[in-house]
Amino acid sequence: MKKLLILFTLFVFTGLFAACATKGAVKTADAPVPVQASAVLKPAQDGVVQGSILFKEEEGGVRLIAEVSGLTPGWHGFHIHETGDCSAPDFSSAGGHFNPQQVDHGKVGEGHAGDLPSLEADADGNAKLDELLTCITLTGEHSIVGRALIVHANPDDYAAQPTGNAGPRVACAVIE
Repeated sequence: MKKLLILFTLFVFTGLFAACATKGAVKTADAPVPVQASAVLKPAQDGVVQGSILFKEEEGGVRLIAEVSGLTPGWHGFHIHETGDCSAPDFSSAGGHFNPQQVDHGKVGEGHAGDLPSLEADADGNAKLDELLTCITLTGEHSIVGRALIVHANPDDYAAQPTGNAGPRVACAVIE
């Protein structure tokens, strides 16, 4: 009888532990895994611009969170370029702006997918940006993963084709 009671107790505890483990696994499997990408800016030759950018898919689009330092005070063009290659000294290896729809350059939501809000650097050369973008994704046809992110020396005028007259490329990162 004592052996039967011990076996029964072991059986009950084993069942409880298994149920808890299964319940936890199911809960984890049901939880959506957030899709994210990041980029670490490297400066152009003899430059000092650096920073980190996070892209997070969320309801309604992709949230871009950027922190950049080493900029001259004022506005700077900020774009996604078609090729994830920052190997050329002037970052020309990143190609032109990411433009899957083949539309004109312009403001975010009015131009092509590579158009991002400009960065505004403070007096110390630091810029922060937190923006929800609706024209890009991290998966599928308009995915930006594997493409380059470029910071330009000058402001984007949002009109000149095809680049917004934003000037030289002062930092580059591959979006991973």
